[in-house]
Amino acid sequence: MKDAELKAFLDEKVDRYNQPGFIELDPISIPHAFTKPQDIEIAGLFAAVLAWGQRVTIVRKCQELLGLMDNDPHQFILHHRPRDLKALETFKHRTFNATDTLYFVEFLKWFYQKHSSLEEAFVVDPAAKTIEGGLIHFHDLFFSLDDYPHRTRKHISTPERKSTCKRLSMYLRWMVRDDHKGVDFGLWKNISPAQLVCPCDLHVDRVGRRLKLIRRKQTDWQTALELTANLSRLDPSDPVKYDFALFGLGIEEGRSRRGG
Repeated sequence: MKDAELKAFLDEKVDRYNQPGFIELDPISIPHAFTKPQDIEIAGLFAAVLAWGQRVTIVRKCQELLGLMDNDPHQFILHHRPRDLKALETFKHRTFNATDTLYFVEFLKWFYQKHSSLEEAFVVDPAAKTIEGGLIHFHDLFFSLDDYPHRTRKHISTPERKSTCKRLSMYLRWMVRDDHKGVDFGLWKNISPAQLVCPCDLHVDRVGRRLKLIRRKQTDWQTALELTANLSRLDPSDPVKYDFALFGLGIEEGRSRRGG
């Protein structure tokens, strides 16, 4: 398929999925329950990190966690008392457990006592081609506290470990893209949409390979960069908008395979 044909095909899919109807069943519905920027950042971070498994379960577990924070995450993070943390000890989603939850809260309290926005944790050179440096900076900052639990490292990925960083790349898409379609938030202004990297989950990877947007055999950080570079041929200013198209096509395929 030629680039012009592929662009027309994928643009139509973007228009179908990049609209508010997409939100309800997706983890992005979690930060959409808030209006305060810091609440959106915190809820979005948890929703992205916990985006593992069935979407219905992800949404339910995120709602459970934020309910334990009185659905006021920024205030809870900054002003909780030790006794308030007891409720968080019951939280678990797959391999994310109370140890991880409590460290996330500890880091976020430390960070928000010094900064007004989590954007400041993702430092990206304006001249950089991608967000790679920002992801590395966030990972290193996140684990800069003296008492971080080693087990929590598996929940914050970094390109330095060759991870696709799909959850954090998705989170950055939510925070950075600003197309006024009502899905992504566009809260952060110091990262350009052109620097974003496409989240490379199973659906996106499968469809990307079928469309020959991915030729690399393995799936790792370089694969995510390859996919994004090929999407940049279609829209250099906003390549990651095609995440909607590739993910949506993957969901459609899954339904057709189940006969639904």
